Amino acid sequence: MDKMNYFLPLVGLATLNGCGNTAKKAEQKKPLNIVYIMTDDHAQQTMSCYDKRFMHTPNLDRIAAEGVRFTNSFVCNSLSGPSRAALLTGKHSHKNGYTDNSHGAMFDGEQQTVQQLLQEGGYQTAMIGKWHLGSTPTHFDFWTILPGQGDYYNPDFITPEGTIHKEGYVTNIITDLSIDWLRHKRDTAKPFCLFVHHKAIHRNWMADTCDLALFEDRNFELPETFWDDYQGRLAAGKQEMNIAKDMTLIYDLKMLDEEIDDHYRSYYVRNEGAGGTYGRMNVAQKAAWDKHYQPIIDQFKKAKPTGKALAEWKYQRYMRDYLKTVKSLDDNVGHLLEELQQEGLLENTVVIYASDQGFYMGEHGWFDKRFMYEESMRTPLIMRLPEGFGKRGDIGNLVQNIDYAPTFLELAGLPVPSDIQGVSLVPLLKGENPADWRKSLYYHFYEYPAEHSVCRHYGVRTERYKLMHFYNDIDTWELYDLQQDPVEMHNLFGQPGMEKITEELKAELERLQIFYDDPIRNLN
Repeated sequence: MDKMNYFLPLVGLATLNGCGNTAKKAEQKKPLNIVYIMTDDHAQQTMSCYDKRFMHTPNLDRIAAEGVRFTNSFVCNSLSGPSRAALLTGKHSHKNGYTDNSHGAMFDGEQQTVQQLLQEGGYQTAMIGKWHLGSTPTHFDFWTILPGQGDYYNPDFITPEGTIHKEGYVTNIITDLSIDWLRHKRDTAKPFCLFVHHKAIHRNWMADTCDLALFEDRNFELPETFWDDYQGRLAAGKQEMNIAKDMTLIYDLKMLDEEIDDHYRSYYVRNEGAGGTYGRMNVAQKAAWDKHYQPIIDQFKKAKPTGKALAEWKYQRYMRDYLKTVKSLDDNVGHLLEELQQEGLLENTVVIYASDQGFYMGEHGWFDKRFMYEESMRTPLIMRLPEGFGKRGDIGNLVQNIDYAPTFLELAGLPVPSDIQGVSLVPLLKGENPADWRKSLYYHFYEYPAEHSVCRHYGVRTERYKLMHFYNDIDTWELYDLQQDPVEMHNLFGQPGMEKITEELKAELERLQIFYDDPIRNLN
């Protein structure tokens, strides 16, 4: 792809097509503002602009309705920190140096980043919310971040001046801080790029007290692959992210009671302790929490489900808690859109919503992410576009989170450095369909051995096929025909008749490893 400066052609388009007065044309020539909203672990399945089975998300849907929805949006490494590093650098994990979330992992903020390039180009940059990269943010004119994963209730925030404490629910607070920056802390004479990074919808899915009662009357249908036995997929059988086996009663499902099994209580103490999430609640919050959950705890103790009944009970509780957290997020996206509209900023601002990766909502019996399978490699990506862009509706091109940085730079009218590995999405936003757009995506997951025990693997995804190689402690390949088997239950690697496509995919995988300069190719 040609990494041209697409900002000037957009201005020209607005001038040619506009019939308004000179003042309006001058207004259209202003540099575009960028608001990037990112959540953690948001399953595309739980946004009604993508999937209407579970809930209605009117404010997220508004972004898509007033702009574009990417239907083939993916990540290059389905894990929070690495995904954030890919966003900031436009480079795969092996190039930006942040491959996993292992203890002590530290993002190198001295390397070239999109916020640095925007700042040097005259933009104000602000980062508010979840950073999760170990290091201190660099090249932001303003930043206020959660320590580590942060807390849902009454969270602390790290600022350049030190740590501050905020009372309330974290999604509301991050939105309020973002609105306060827009109203009081930015220079209105300059364009801006505001990163709004939410803790939601990360494990352990704790809803705001006003949303606790939602979805309690819903029983969700089990995914068709919920009882997957992982036959023919060795790595899938080794994981520890199964709802039936690995989702805990206390930490995940809130069954904190004196009579609950000691195994789960010890997990709670080890991971939460007296100062953990529950301990952060104030009196009113804890009262609302106990009023809601204690009857559920009592009912659970009375029923004493086991086996498949327990697994299905866990799934229902997981879905309800997760969706409540999405509801608060959607509400807050609405508040931010209202603020932009009231301040007259929507006319000249691109609003982008994405997650750091997808998430399993019971598919294959799982929660969490990490694997290259569709539910976690896919990520939501929607953009609200002001006038001057020719595209509305769906965009089906293969895109990846390494594309965000060059897109921001093109929107800002700034050059894209040649070492950025992603490609600007601006031509797609203009309604173009470049003939040389990529036909395949590269993926590489590194964090093993680690939580959830997902083996290291890399692979290639084309429009129809996916080839994965699991390595390190195992050596196994998986091949899927996504047209015939979209839920990825039938590993075709080594099957008769698949020799030609396997050879072609291996050649494409090697081409991508060379193209992206991944040293793993030297080990194959």
